[in-house]
Amino acid sequence: MHLPLTTETSLVLRSSPGLRVLLLTDLLVLLAELGAAVILPWWITSRGGTPAITAFSVTVAVTTFFIVPAVSPFGDRVCKGRLISRGLGGLCAVAAVLVVLSFAGFFSVAGLAALAVLQVTAAAFVNPAREAVLAELVVPARLPTAIRLRKTVLAIGGILGPLLAGAMLGANGVTAALCSYGMLLGAATLAAARIPRATVPEPRRNGLARWWGELRSGLAAKWQVPMERGWTLVNFVVWIFQGPAVGLLIPIKVQAMGLPGHWLGLGLGALSAGVLVGSVFGAELLVARLGRFRVRVGLGVLEGLALAVVGWAAWPSALLAGLVIAGFCNAAMSLVGATHRALAIPRDYRVRLIAASAMSTQVAGAIGPALVGMALASYSVTAVYMTWGLLMATCVLGFLLVPRFKEFLTLDHQGATDWYRRQYPTAFPRRKVGT
Repeated sequence: MHLPLTTETSLVLRSSPGLRVLLLTDLLVLLAELGAAVILPWWITSRGGTPAITAFSVTVAVTTFFIVPAVSPFGDRVCKGRLISRGLGGLCAVAAVLVVLSFAGFFSVAGLAALAVLQVTAAAFVNPAREAVLAELVVPARLPTAIRLRKTVLAIGGILGPLLAGAMLGANGVTAALCSYGMLLGAATLAAARIPRATVPEPRRNGLARWWGELRSGLAAKWQVPMERGWTLVNFVVWIFQGPAVGLLIPIKVQAMGLPGHWLGLGLGALSAGVLVGSVFGAELLVARLGRFRVRVGLGVLEGLALAVVGWAAWPSALLAGLVIAGFCNAAMSLVGATHRALAIPRDYRVRLIAASAMSTQVAGAIGPALVGMALASYSVTAVYMTWGLLMATCVLGFLLVPRFKEFLTLDHQGATDWYRRQYPTAFPRRKVGT
């Protein structure tokens, strides 16, 4: 018998103080990140135009491609709470520099890109550890509730972050908005210091060989599991079009429509509002009626079509409506299978496989903006945006070809737990005690 969501959520929160601290940290980090997602693109687009924001986006994506896999092995060997705290401290330092540059009136795409490299480096420690530590703070039976709760909290932050940043940007300008960004990161750093610390084996001093071996083992494991390989490849192709459609193209579209800066905040807030509704209601209700596989594929196609509507929109109301629908589809689609995938990955490989997925996403994230930049040189924002949405909808159909994907999504949570290691034991060799 299933408990009502409110009772179940209350039990999970009461039984896991570490989860409460993680959710607070996640909320503060997301408020800061989405604030930066409004402030920096608007600052760069306003001062340097489309070429500047395209170059900046490509630089960040390419840098992330190299940095994320390089630091990923540390996440399985070092305390995740400590990684999160130290990485957030680095982000605070970068935020302080951005405030000083803005206050001084200094603008350089190259300079901002260099600071973005430092941000990526710090975030490469923080984000995989935040993703992986969740499964260590709750028992497996309560992990689905914890994931839904976390998604809901992040969706609330996703609404507030852009709206607050847009309001701050419109009322007080870039410098004040960047100050609020830094203050949120500072608060997140203090909260992260309370995440439970775990005792983990310290890496040996011949760390380079061990680092390279663990990096290779993580990438090899992902490749040797046919479903995980196919899942990653489809996500890679989809993100080439989805990434710019929910990121780079939004500020460009807002400026092309002649709207002021706070509309960028409203647009990103509308996207997050859709995510909130999809997280709280969409996934569970749709899965109960249609099944995980149909929801995963069907809502992916619908999200692409909604983003095509955003590209077509000539009125602010149509822009916001399309983003709300896209956010709803994205949340419901991404929640379907997220719990299964987290449970299927062996615990001692979680950070490495998450980082490998992030690396794949960042490669696609570099290709997408580069293609957008080339397309915008010849075609209108409306045409490019619509095309990217339609191509995303088409590429989502690739899930129909992923081996055992439909079979995997029909499993219950107990059947999904450690499924990868049970099905493909040679892809996940266990470390010997003391190594």
